[in-house]
Amino acid sequence: MSTAHAQSWQGEAFNQSPDSSNRIHSDEVAKEFGFKGGLVPGVTVSSYLTHPAVEAWGMDWLNRGRVRVVVRKPLYDTYNFTVDLSDATNNSYRAILTDQEGTHCADAFVDTPTELPEPPSMRGDPLLKKGQDIPQATLEEMQKLRDKGMFGLVARWDDKNNMTHYLRDSQRMPELLSFSGGAYANTSYMLGLTNWVLAGNAYMNPWIHLQTESQNFTAVPNGSELICECAITDLFEKKQHQFVDVVVDVYFRDTGRAAMTSKLRAIYKLRGS
Repeated sequence: MSTAHAQSWQGEAFNQSPDSSNRIHSDEVAKEFGFKGGLVPGVTVSSYLTHPAVEAWGMDWLNRGRVRVVVRKPLYDTYNFTVDLSDATNNSYRAILTDQEGTHCADAFVDTPTELPEPPSMRGDPLLKKGQDIPQATLEEMQKLRDKGMFGLVARWDDKNNMTHYLRDSQRMPELLSFSGGAYANTSYMLGLTNWVLAGNAYMNPWIHLQTESQNFTAVPNGSELICECAITDLFEKKQHQFVDVVVDVYFRDTGRAAMTSKLRAIYKLRGS
């Protein structure tokens, strides 16, 4: 295990998803809901908070890292941000991400536990098919998905998706995550899988990723085919927003070995939508 302490850092926010089917990442729709512009994806914000772990702990983080992230306020494209670390040890830290206006946008607890929990086992959920009809994310439909189960998603980690890098200049990515280096899957992609499998089961537009608790079980190499299985654990309303909690488990398709498990909380229907 690494003996290095992670370090605070600064960067410029990058919205990789302005053309996403979730139009909260577009300026036009985000402004309709009172935001200054399109929201940088919550999974990208999460990658900024785990960036110090990758830099300090390398493969230890990719193989066993754990993080709890809460996104509290929007982060906007091109905004400068600072990730300040506290309580840093050789295998853990707390982090707060603050934007150029001093807004506390997100925070996290990041560590590499000495003992991994028991990994999940694949259920064998039916898989989403290309062109499959997706129901609108009404409360009734979400309850059906909770009670009857959900479709799994097949995904592939390679350089042909928009989450290959979370920094505008891909040359500044950590060596292990760069496609000119290790080419291992980064946090924005891995947590992005939780979004994509949920969105593959229910049409939500716009919707907002709020928080995750995730545990890595092994690094994901370039070219890996993955299966994501998803289950709804809770549905509730708060301040007229509709919330969903899901558990997403990610496996290597060829072996069934677990790569990551994550709990996601999202607003699937915003007040006024």
